[in-house]
Amino acid sequence: MFKLYKVVLFVMLSLHIVSCQKTTQRSDSGFDQKSIEGETKSDNLRVGAERLEEYLPLLESKNVGLVVNQTSVVNHEHLLDLLISKGVNVQAAFAPEHGFRGKADAGEKIEDGKDSKTGTPIYSLYGKNKKPSDEMLSGLDVVVFDIQDVGVRFYTYISTLHLVMEACAKNNISVIVLDRPNPNAHYVDGPVLKKEFTSFVGMHPIPVVYGMTIGELAQMINGEGWLEDGMKCSLKVITCDNYNHETYYSLPIKPSPNLPNDLSIALYPSLCFFEGTTVSVGRGTKYQFQIYGHPLTRQMDFNFIPVPNEGAKSPKHNGEVCYGMDLSQMLLTDFRQNGKLDLSHLINMHRLVKENGAEFFNSNNFFDLLAGTDQLKESILNGLNEEQIRETWKEDLDDFKEIRSDYLLYH
Repeated sequence: MFKLYKVVLFVMLSLHIVSCQKTTQRSDSGFDQKSIEGETKSDNLRVGAERLEEYLPLLESKNVGLVVNQTSVVNHEHLLDLLISKGVNVQAAFAPEHGFRGKADAGEKIEDGKDSKTGTPIYSLYGKNKKPSDEMLSGLDVVVFDIQDVGVRFYTYISTLHLVMEACAKNNISVIVLDRPNPNAHYVDGPVLKKEFTSFVGMHPIPVVYGMTIGELAQMINGEGWLEDGMKCSLKVITCDNYNHETYYSLPIKPSPNLPNDLSIALYPSLCFFEGTTVSVGRGTKYQFQIYGHPLTRQMDFNFIPVPNEGAKSPKHNGEVCYGMDLSQMLLTDFRQNGKLDLSHLINMHRLVKENGAEFFNSNNFFDLLAGTDQLKESILNGLNEEQIRETWKEDLDDFKEIRSDYLLYH
């Protein structure tokens, strides 16, 4: 009896010790990924692609090209399949970063090909060509753009939009944008891009979070003369029904491999700056853009191990234990109510990484391209706090908001 008592006591003590340990580890096994499936929108909200009565007449007797990916779905049917079933003469499809089916790594080159179901030629806009060539567009009358965006300047679908509009303007081809809600449309924040920091992760003088749908931004690109040589594109936006910038919209399909749920999409504008640093932002786990860490910051309670997975074939710190922070249990409503970028994670990790004797910013200048300026990096290096940093972009942000107001379709 005494021996049994000791066994029971030992087990209880062991369980207590495990429950009291501060360090929590996550890997790819044993955890359920939070789904972005579920109720996606109010019953009366209709995205542009669902409003066939508005745009099918514009495609009648036309040779049509589509800029689409895995998010280009209307009531569970891909737009390519739907339009072909309606008798639309679809001549070609164009695929952005991550490809036609949306499974490729960030930055991975996409090859041209054919759709296995319909035989439609698919041209990559994220391989040797980021802009459709004259040959690709030959014979087309109209190009339809239907891709779910997340409303962040360095998310490259808007760069693809720009280059498609530019190529179509040059070739006298009309562009129809089937608009979709922006899940980050409820606020505007961040540094405004300076011209000398223009790149494919930032082509426009807009803030990191610009508070516009992709249709509204298309109008701004056209109206502000941002296309090459100030060209204007023949543009038509099919708007969303019963939507405004405050509408909460849960994406029914993940927009890219490393944005797996609504929380990751909300945190993405704040955490993506880590992509220009030595800190992992969870690529190579199931919690991309919901966790972050570094192998040397062992004073932090949480840890995880990045390993190759879909969308991250060679993740940063592959196979290493990274110590950092877990935001995956954060309430989305709390973050949305905050209505601004959260720079605290960036500032704190910079301090901790430096305290452990490591470099924080990558030497390739990618951080400045993400920020659209070198001022954010300088502010962090100079020890400015979050409010002081926010003051550095306030004037530019106010100017942008005034310009933005001319192009809003939803209020």
